[in-house]
Amino acid sequence: MRVMVFVKATEDSEAGVMPTTELMESMGRFNEELVKAGIMLDGDGLKPSSKGKRIAFDGPSRTVIDGPFAETRELVAGYWIWEVKDMDEAVEWVKRCPNPMFGPSEIEIRPYYEMADFGEALTSEIVAHAERLRDIADKR
Repeated sequence: MRVMVFVKATEDSEAGVMPTTELMESMGRFNEELVKAGIMLDGDGLKPSSKGKRIAFDGPSRTVIDGPFAETRELVAGYWIWEVKDMDEAVEWVKRCPNPMFGPSEIEIRPYYEMADFGEALTSEIVAHAERLRDIADKR
């Protein structure tokens, strides 16, 4: 099962406060454990929302909205993509994670949809197309 693990933003991360050397080393050790266990597929930190943009969709219309964005606690400061056997395993790994922020913080785990989740809407053509795209992406 693939999951995306979100490190939620805090006022410090949105202000661009950088982690300490100790936190960087601690997170590096944790990431190394994830890699050695075959769990971590990808992961990185994200710059504050003040450096980002959102694109709002309304029918054919597109509107670009410059950051920063409100509701800091709803923003993401970083992420991992993990391959785990189930949600319980993902929770156990997150519990071992160093606190990614200076104060109180949250990490959210969300499972990816799998092809089987789409049921009857999934045609053989859609599956073949998705596999072709995955092959192209894997070759990059």
